[in-house]
This record gives sequence, structure tokens and C-alpha cells, in this order.
Amino acid sequence: MLDECKIVVKDDPEIQLNREQHDKQTGKERSGEPQGEPLTESQGKCPAEPQEERLTDAYGRTIDYLRISLTDRCNLRCRYCMPEEGILAFRHDEILTLEEVYRVAEVLTGMGIRRIRLTGGEPLVRKNMQSLVQRLGQLPSRPELSLTTNGVLLEEYLEEFHAAGLRSINISLDTKDPETYRKLTGVDALDRVERAIEKAVAMGMRVKLNCVPIRGINEEELADFVGMARELPLDVRFIELMPIGCASEFRGIARDEILSGLEKVYGPAEPVLHDGISNPGKGGISDPGKDGVHSKDEGKNASAEGPAEYIHFRGFLGRVGFISPMSHAFCENCNRVRLTADGRLKLCLYYPDGPALLPMLREGCTDEELRNVIRQGLLLKPERHSFGRVDRPARSPEDRNMNQIGG
Repeated sequence: MLDECKIVVKDDPEIQLNREQHDKQTGKERSGEPQGEPLTESQGKCPAEPQEERLTDAYGRTIDYLRISLTDRCNLRCRYCMPEEGILAFRHDEILTLEEVYRVAEVLTGMGIRRIRLTGGEPLVRKNMQSLVQRLGQLPSRPELSLTTNGVLLEEYLEEFHAAGLRSINISLDTKDPETYRKLTGVDALDRVERAIEKAVAMGMRVKLNCVPIRGINEEELADFVGMARELPLDVRFIELMPIGCASEFRGIARDEILSGLEKVYGPAEPVLHDGISNPGKGGISDPGKDGVHSKDEGKNASAEGPAEYIHFRGFLGRVGFISPMSHAFCENCNRVRLTADGRLKLCLYYPDGPALLPMLREGCTDEELRNVIRQGLLLKPERHSFGRVDRPARSPEDRNMNQIGG
């Protein structure tokens, strides 16, 4: 598996189309130019110290959001994320050091990245990761820092994170039932997660609970789960299951079905504007546009809210959100890339492709060489994922599980 993970780019007609489309847009002729070769400084005519660069892909989308996976290891064994028998974890020398992670982040923030989210695996099992949070918070561009965690180890780190400038935490939690939690994750730690949630909220941090609705596992308790947003000023978000790795063996639940069930319990939902204010005068929840993709007007706020669509129920202190990459795709406004623990710049969850940065870093590349490879790599970012397309496999060609990719 590890050898397979070192493939940089697989042949795919959509990936090749991205390069061709970009060449047409820029008027550039390839005429035998080596595929994937980084531009030299003289060819690219890039300033040695780019200050106001804006990263874009072949489709004109601005890329300003970086998700960094610090490790493929996790202290839980969620059934839809990791096989019960475990995985063959990367060796320590096969993943980026914290210094290498910082260097890539420093280069990318100089190129236009404005938001950084640390993920895993479980990022809190990475030794000394809090020192990285502190350094990232001191970058000259002051990117918005956030964290995704399962919450088991979070309580003891909250003060350090807050002092470092981290104000937004996503906690992955799929159930409030202790027995379901134990069966789903393999451990008995729900009480620790609940304490961390309460403490983070009390400290004034922005807390989002990410729940993956799964048929036959937690579908009967979704309305009760949403009740946490009634009692606390936090967001409860339902993330549609994507058939990647182990998750392909489970069945998710679509946004429309969940919303219908919630409205039966809590009454009509009010759409939420991107400034966080309910707007009941708009006449109900907004529908996605053509082919299930949200409008560009909604996408203008993607850097602030991401792909989530938020609603509010009367009497709730918090909000309810939906992230629906399967039933309501938002690829048109995708603004993100992922840096995997083994140093690959992952461009799309569906595809396994992307430039490998770790070998370059270990070989002593310059920052300008790194920037050039990143620019060229972004031209490979697909226009959209292929989940649900009849002309593509139902399962992603990405053969790694989410703990290895980065959630």
C-alpha cells in the first residue's frame, strides 16, 4: 500500500484536460514541453519574494484554503474510516517533519493561502503538534487557524491553542449514545469528548460538531443530536458520507431526507445568511442550482463558511449545517487543497493525484522551486469530483482511507 501511495499522477482524461484548458486560457502552446516539469525562475518570471500572489487553478478558482494532515495515526477505529484490523501506518521517515510542514505552510501563505486547518488521522496524537500551532499563528500573513479533532485529547490542549490564536475547532462526533459511540469507534471515551465541547464553548471558541449520518448506525438519533445546537451556541453539521476506502461499505443519508426529519421535530427551518443571521423572509431553504451545484453568489462566501449550507431553528442558540458533496456538489466553488501526512499536495478527494513535495524538501529544494511545483500542480486540479457519475466508478480510485488522506 505504501508503494502505491507514492504514485504522483495517474493517467486520467480529466486531469489532462485541466492542463489543456489552462493552456488555452493563457495562450500558451505546449509543443513538446515535458509534462509535469516545474518552470524555472526565468521561464516563470516569478518574483523571488511574492507578496500578493493569488493561487488559481485551471478553472479560475481561487485557492486560499489549506488542510494539513499531521499524521495518519488515530486513537479511534471508526468503522467507516479505518478497517477493524487497523492499517499499515507510515514510518516516521515517510511523513513530513513539523519543520517541513511549517516550511510548506510558510511558502503557501506567501502565495495566497489565508486559512489553515490541521487534521489527521487524529492531529493531537502527533507529538509536539502544539508547537506547530504556535508557529503557524505567528506567520506574517496571520492565516486563520482551525483544527479538526475527534476531541478525545482536546480538553488538555485548549488553553495552549487559544493562546496561540486558534479560535475554531471542528469536533468529529457521530452519536451522543455511549454504546453506539463505543461500537462505532472501538473505545469508551464519549464523556471526554463532551467535556472538551463544553469547555471550548465556555472559552468562547467557535465549535462545530461534524456528524456523518450512516444508515443503520445513527439515523434514528439525528434529531436528538441536533438538540445540542439548541442548548449550546455551536454548529451541528451533517457531512454526507463519501465512498472512499472503508466508507464505501456503508450507506449515507442525503441532506434532503435529514432536513425533512428535523423539520417534523423542530418546525420550519430558517435559512442563514453568511453573516450568521437568520433570514426567514426568503421563503425557505435555498435550493442548489443546475446539476446540484450552488450558485456563484453563494460561492463568494466560501472562504468564510466553506461549503456548508446553514439553517436555524427557532429557539436554538446554534445552527445546523449540511455539507453534501454527493447530493449537492459544490465543486464549482472549491477553494481548497490538502497536504497529506506523507507530503503530497492532494487536489481532490476523489482522485489520488497530486505533486509529491516530501522528496523535494529532503533533496534541498529552494522556496522558488517549491512554489513552481505547487503552481504547476494546481493545474491538475479537476473541475469536479466524479462521485455519483454514471460514466465513472461509484467508488473513488483513491485507495487510501480518510485517516491517511486527511479529513
